[in-house]
Amino acid sequence: MAYIDYYKVLGVSKNASESAIKKAYRKLARKFHPDLNPNDKEAEQKFKAINEANEVLSDPANRKKYDEYGEHWQNAEAYEAAKQQQKQHRSTQDSQAYGSYTEEDFSDFFGNMFGGASSQGGSQQVRFRGQDFNAQLQLNLQDVYKPHKRTLTVNNKNIRITIPAGVENGQVIKIKGHGGPGVNGGPNGDLYIEFSVLNNSQFRRDGAHLYLTVDLDLYTALLGGEITVPTFDGKVKLKVKPETQSGTKVKLKGKGFPKYKKEDQFGDLFVTYKLKLPENLSAKEKELFTELSKMR
Repeated sequence: MAYIDYYKVLGVSKNASESAIKKAYRKLARKFHPDLNPNDKEAEQKFKAINEANEVLSDPANRKKYDEYGEHWQNAEAYEAAKQQQKQHRSTQDSQAYGSYTEEDFSDFFGNMFGGASSQGGSQQVRFRGQDFNAQLQLNLQDVYKPHKRTLTVNNKNIRITIPAGVENGQVIKIKGHGGPGVNGGPNGDLYIEFSVLNNSQFRRDGAHLYLTVDLDLYTALLGGEITVPTFDGKVKLKVKPETQSGTKVKLKGKGFPKYKKEDQFGDLFVTYKLKLPENLSAKEKELFTELSKMR
């Protein structure tokens, strides 16, 4: 994986304070947010890079590892453990002849970790797992009603994935082995994709259930009748009972959203009736309503 200067991405110095990093991130995130730059691939890539940089630099522990190990910061613990092991091994073998060691004495060891020649004449290289990648994929609610395929470009590689129906906003899935390459033959890291699902429909979603409010005219509410209501995959007819009150809820079983990774299983659609009173009454209508009011 090529080295990425996260400080340069956010436009801050290496000794920037936490508040300065946070301020720079917020400013750039607003500038390059996909909602403000629709269909702008360059802005989308910058937005991802900004989020990645902030994820590392806003965390003091991660920032410390990054400052010391660069793109290999996620393997910092493994490096330190291997370094200590090598130090102990050398101390046992050579302490009587050479005494204590400085940091420079470990240069050949780190050369081994990155594929360099060993000064020990063929000692086994240490393998490390590659860095995990994080990506965000923005979809509309309609996009996740049915399974579909998408091609993602991650680190200049095209990855074809199948997005299951029912994916939720904020959900993260792991694509094994599609992260950064391992070091010295170690396994690749994984790719974690976070889904940002925008709901631009008339339905409110809660898991696999959908909720919808529809207007009900006064006459149908009083006398009963039949109305047509939308569902996510078409329209259906509903029978309304006489004297239906405003706020009444009815459940349409199986007309909700698909359940994640449960084939042919759906949630329910809950419809709430909202009474809509007639407007611009004629003189005759007012007269009739007046008569009705006297009868009650």
